[in-house]
Amino acid sequence: MSKSLQEILDEQVALHPVPGVSVGVVNGDEVTYATHGVTSVDNPLEVTQDTLFQFGSTGKTFTGTLILILADQGKLSLEDSVRKYLPDFRVDDETASAEVRIKHLLNHTAGWSGDFLGTPERGDRALVAFVEAMRGLKQDFPVGTAMSYNNAALSVAGRIIEVVTGKTFDQAMTELVLKPLGMDNTYFFAEDVITHRFVVGHVQNPETKEFSVARPWALPRGGGPAGGMTAPITDQVAWIKFHLGDGTAPDGTRILAKETLDQMKVATIETPGSTIGDAIATSWVIKDIDGVHVIGHGGTTIGQESAFEMVPSKGLGVAVLTNASGGSDLHQAVVRAVLKEYAGLTWTDPVPADRPAESLAEYAGTYGNISITSDVRATDAGMEIESVPTQTFLDMLGATLDAFRQPPVPIKMIGDEGDRFVAVEGGKPGHSGYFRRDADGRVDAMHFGGRLSARQSD
Repeated sequence: MSKSLQEILDEQVALHPVPGVSVGVVNGDEVTYATHGVTSVDNPLEVTQDTLFQFGSTGKTFTGTLILILADQGKLSLEDSVRKYLPDFRVDDETASAEVRIKHLLNHTAGWSGDFLGTPERGDRALVAFVEAMRGLKQDFPVGTAMSYNNAALSVAGRIIEVVTGKTFDQAMTELVLKPLGMDNTYFFAEDVITHRFVVGHVQNPETKEFSVARPWALPRGGGPAGGMTAPITDQVAWIKFHLGDGTAPDGTRILAKETLDQMKVATIETPGSTIGDAIATSWVIKDIDGVHVIGHGGTTIGQESAFEMVPSKGLGVAVLTNASGGSDLHQAVVRAVLKEYAGLTWTDPVPADRPAESLAEYAGTYGNISITSDVRATDAGMEIESVPTQTFLDMLGATLDAFRQPPVPIKMIGDEGDRFVAVEGGKPGHSGYFRRDADGRVDAMHFGGRLSARQSD
């Protein structure tokens, strides 16, 4: 290695500033940490490897792992219907309500509006209330036929965990996963977090580039199984070690059968052209880099963003925790640099193409789902997407638009034909997506950010 992890981080922070960041790398038997910055621009404390960050949707892999622990114990099966455990479960579509199985909850193929965040309930009935409130959710596609990122499905999985174990989700997770793995500093509630050094989220003014504190700090409790935990980078490293290992805890206690742990990383649905990866496994996302499978799952909360990637074939894993919306620019750069430096893997971006303006007209329009409305429009350089959270989504979070305001994203199509596109920011390609066509060949939806958005108008 020619660069240390701290050198990699310092180099990338200079290019992609955030208030604070913490990184951990597992490379075989070696563990390395690097940190930078402060916990808050208003009340700054130095970020250390013990500082707590919200890590968002990486928590889905915890929920998926606990479901499989219960499956190994014979208490449920991924093929079981949701109604076996939640007899009154219902979304708007009765066929979907009856047909959805546990496996569909863990690979984003349940098909209903996925960014529903539930109710403000913060007591032990939070997941009960969440599932009851799902009854009006519309179905975007039949169960199991496509993939669209689905936070609500993981909350249903969390409620099933409660029914099967007879404990609240946080109690079951702590007793069956966190404590056995020595992850004693991973927390669910702000009242636990505030007794430690922790970060607050930040948003960046697109014009002045200054950071300000994002509020509120916490997500609703009902969304916890989809990503409501907070931890230091040391506990994220423990999670890397477990999932690169053989299913045992540090003391040798068997947590999960090795074959089950391996099966979690096998593709269940291919997602070519999706922003988040090439395939979805059981709660993990699979990317193909230089012909090597990279397994991971990052996360986004209110003003905090994280990355978590593993290369099982090389015994390598990296986690990055940031305290800023837009922190994905940094964590993506750090992950790429670590994969290159430690494993010799080069992340290849899609190649954007300049197509004639007249060929782009059919894509222009407004697209939306429960959480976001996106305008796709022509520009002198091609096209751009401007996305704004829906008021429904903001109300569920108790947040304001300022916490999610982002500038329009320039996009270009990939290649000379086809419906795939790539975001081009700062002259460099970034996240990719695609436009979907109906049976008549008309563009009827957009898949971006891992989510399907139906076309609402031309």
